[in-house]
Parts: sequence; C-alpha cells; structure tokens
Amino acid sequence: MEGDLVQLFFLKTVLSNFSQSTGLKVNYNKSLMLPINVPEQRLKLLANTFGCQTGTLPFTYLGLPLGTTKPRIIDFLPLVNKCERRLGGISDLLNQAGRLQVTNAVFSSLPTYYMCTLEIPKAVIKQIDKFRKSCLWRGNNANGTGQPKVAWKLVCKDKSEGGLGIIDLKTQNQALLMKNLDKFFNKKEIPWVHMVWEKLYSNNRLPAHTRKGSFWWRSIIKLLPLFKGFAQIQINNGKTCFLWHDQWQTRTLEESYPQLYSFAKNKSITLHKALATENCVDLFNLPLSLAAHQQFTLLQQSMSLVQINNQMNDVWTFFGNNSVYSSSKAYKRLMGHQQIEPAFHWIWKSPCQPKHKVLCWLLLNDRLSTRKILLM
Repeated sequence: MEGDLVQLFFLKTVLSNFSQSTGLKVNYNKSLMLPINVPEQRLKLLANTFGCQTGTLPFTYLGLPLGTTKPRIIDFLPLVNKCERRLGGISDLLNQAGRLQVTNAVFSSLPTYYMCTLEIPKAVIKQIDKFRKSCLWRGNNANGTGQPKVAWKLVCKDKSEGGLGIIDLKTQNQALLMKNLDKFFNKKEIPWVHMVWEKLYSNNRLPAHTRKGSFWWRSIIKLLPLFKGFAQIQINNGKTCFLWHDQWQTRTLEESYPQLYSFAKNKSITLHKALATENCVDLFNLPLSLAAHQQFTLLQQSMSLVQINNQMNDVWTFFGNNSVYSSSKAYKRLMGHQQIEPAFHWIWKSPCQPKHKVLCWLLLNDRLSTRKILLM
C-alpha cells in the first residue's frame, strides 16, 4: 500500500510539472475516477490521493453509454429525449412533403451514431418510431388520436419499392453493425480486431453458433447468418472460411453435397485445416454410402483446384464484382425486393412539386381522406 502511495504521489508530481511546463491546467477536482474490479477502500484511497471524485459504470463516453454490461433502456434516454425535443411546432407549418423530409433528415439520422456501435433495444426503436410517425402524420402532436394514413411497414420501403423511403431503424442497425464483421473477417489493421482474434479465436477457430465474448461482440455475432448471406470469399490461406458452411464456391458444400456432409466428422472445420489433412478420407466417418462416395469424388476434384497462399489473408467481398462492404447496399438487400406498378417509379422522377408527388402516392395507395370530406 505504501508503494502505491509513493507511485501515485510521483505521478501527481509529474502531472503538475507537465502542466506548469506546457501551460496546460490539470483540474483534479473535476476528474472522475471509475473503478473496475477495485475494492471500495482502495478506490477511496486513490481518489483522495488524486483529489478527484468517484463514479460508477456505465458512464457516457464520446456520447455513448460505456460499461462492462449491456446498456439498459434508461441508458438510451439521452437519445430519446433528443428526438422528443426535435418534435417542435414547426411540423405544423409544413405540408406532407415537408414533414416527410424532416422525418428522414432529422429523426431518422439522430440514432445513426448509436446504431454504428450498439444494438438499439426494441423499446427504444419503438419510441423513436412513435416520434417519427407523429412528425409525418400528426405534426408535433405526439399524443394525437389521428390514425396514420398508411401502414408503417409500407412507408419504410424504398421509393423504388413503392414506399416513402423512410429508414427502417432495426434493419439499418443491422446493416451498420455488420460493417464490424467485414473488418473482423478481413482482419483490418484495427486494435479491437486483433484483440478479438487472439482472445477468442486462436488456433484457427472461427465464430459459429456458440456466442462468446463481451455483450457487444455477442450482439454482432447474431448477425453472422445475414452477413454470410451476401458475402463471398477469395481464398488465400483459408483460415477464415468454413469448409462446409461458407460460400467459397458458387454454393456452400453443405448444399452441394448434403449426403457427404452427413458423414463429416467435424462440420465446423476450416478450409485451411481440411486442406492440411493428408488424406481427405480422414475427414469422414466410414463407410460412406454410394451417393456420399460419388460426392466425395467431386469434392476431391474441387479441393485439388484450390491454391493456398499462407502469406495472405482471405478476402471477403460483397454484392459481386469484388465490391467492398457498403451499409447502404446491405440495407437494400435486407429490405428485399418486390414487383410494383410502374406508376410508382415515374411519380418521384416527375418535375412536379414534392407535395404533389406525395399526394399522388397517397392516391395510388387509396389513402386519401376523400370519403370523409364528401360526407361533410
């Protein structure tokens, strides 16, 4: 304990001398000490030594809740309150097209900073959607009784898909978080990428159905099936690619050789480890069925064509033509595609005013309140 005090006083002296030499003022009274696995008695000693206050986790860092556990709904209240403050009286002065623009430019953009890093709880998304619906259909009256003219699911479709182009926050959250999987599998030169690989997936292991690690990493791993649904792999060393489950050919081997897959000893083996096996027969439980043996012959031919380059990492590409990951493209892919009437295409390309375009869109969806007006 005495040695700790000597080191702390020495550090405080160094900081004081640094502030005097550089002219930068160090205010210890406004400093906050946050404990991580530190006994309360030791925390008080450290706080008194430095002359600062003590705090608790979670706390806000760079605008985001930071802690060792998953953020609670109450930790997202600053975001919810910020959205509520934007629901001002100006919405009543705008027409339907103006409200649509405010909804897209303001309310749909405010959660983006959070969604790039954290999985937003459903309750928070529901509350933000309530503000967006109010802005679009009821102006600034969040507690109004008027019913929306169009279902929110249709409104959130892209304009080319027959909707109004309002962002679906849940899908957008998934598309933004999957960018972390792109960085992870391509082994970008980022500190957290190296740390996760070394801590959780050493010895040629890969993320699979079992989720481990921090709450942040587990929330990202949940998106792995969606991520691999439109990812393709350019094989180099084969260490980031499953032999059976990943699309290193036109289709996964699980789909191409289902009978042979049922005889596999290790269904989560990497391509690198499979190619390093001297005899491919050792990968399967013998004896094989006739259909499995025929597929085994085809598998041997496919694996013989693979050229391994241990000096380079595998490259994961997306959306064809060796394209890099794009959150906007991933969002469109996740939202899906459907056939719509050609009239919905030329509405938004016409030279009419925006308010006329929205009116025409409501007309095509049979959502104008003309019957109620005629009854009056």
